Amino acid sequence: MPELKFDITRVRQDFPTLNQSINACPLVYLDSGATTQKPQCVIDTTAKFYTDENANVHRGRHTLSENATIQYENVRAQTATYFGVNSSEIVWTKGATEAINLVANGLRKQVTANDTIIITPIEHHANLVPWQVLAQQTGAKLAAMPLNKDGTFDTELCLKFIKKQKPAIVAISHASNALGNITDLPTIIECAKSLGAIVVVDGAQSAMHLKPNLKILDCDFYVFSAHKMIGPTGVGGLYGRYELLNALTPYQTGGEMIQTVTLYESVYRDAPAKFESGTPNIAGITAFGAALSYLSQFRHAEIFEHEQAVFNYAHSRLAKIDGIYLYSSVKNNIGTLCFNYKDEHPFDVATLLDGYGVAVRAGHHCTQPLMAHLGINGSVRASFAFYNNYSDVDKFIDALQACIAILD
Repeated sequence: MPELKFDITRVRQDFPTLNQSINACPLVYLDSGATTQKPQCVIDTTAKFYTDENANVHRGRHTLSENATIQYENVRAQTATYFGVNSSEIVWTKGATEAINLVANGLRKQVTANDTIIITPIEHHANLVPWQVLAQQTGAKLAAMPLNKDGTFDTELCLKFIKKQKPAIVAISHASNALGNITDLPTIIECAKSLGAIVVVDGAQSAMHLKPNLKILDCDFYVFSAHKMIGPTGVGGLYGRYELLNALTPYQTGGEMIQTVTLYESVYRDAPAKFESGTPNIAGITAFGAALSYLSQFRHAEIFEHEQAVFNYAHSRLAKIDGIYLYSSVKNNIGTLCFNYKDEHPFDVATLLDGYGVAVRAGHHCTQPLMAHLGINGSVRASFAFYNNYSDVDKFIDALQACIAILD
């Protein structure tokens, strides 16, 4: 295994949750696809806000409110810089799910019964159900992108499919949350946009691992969740190409998002304020800024190289175990291994692993269509992040072999 250039020992010290025992065993956290652990600076920033800085934003002229507003908007600018876009194109939401719903609802007046919405079999339910609802509301047709038997896309087949369907919308994940497979987005986006389609990208899994420049990626909308980027839960966001973002109809209305209100009508503000009604998760957004600052101390290439080294080592060790069925692609992957052992129920495998302090995910991972496509009811998922190391892999494999001895 290659030598790690990343100072993983120092990094792991920054994440207090990692430094504990579960069931009398050192914790091996392999569930970052569900939520990442938080560095101490994120935890401290949350506590500091509620201890010393608590105030509402955009509402007051007192010092606490003005300072909170400055921090809140600074994190928006910080997020825009991270993704290579403009601050006016970042809308705060409570997560990627809400962001997708915001887009799907916002496009309702623009979609007709003559339109086609392309979805894919790898999508998280959060990037399927809102489009199903939109199709039901408008009469639009849903069309699923072709998928190889092994859960990978044949780009050429996808391009032919897109050209044939001539869609109004293409909703697609940058990386599969169940498999970790990375989608060939640039080619697909270029094809879809040449036909006038709006491309909505679910970036919940890719935002931290791939750190995409969204101007270069050239999608129209991109959603992300802070809690999958070492930030707090309950915070996420939507990037939207400004003219398209501003053309969306808000599906939540109330205070703060309005320009003027009379008893009988209201005029909305321009984006992003247009979509941020009510009091936001100010503490969470402030803490997300701390998460982005933490990530910015590293070169992204170093993070990705480290994650890939640990992932490849884990794959090589897991693949050598008799009876293991692997579903994830190794060629282009953010660092996720989806597998089963023989015909054992994934819940049983995950429960036994927990007895050795190993935290993995088990079930359908909110991807029931993908599981059906693969011919399975569910799987075990080990998802890695930059705070994992080779020792985590060794403990995971040792625990898995002990579990297999029990199951056999």
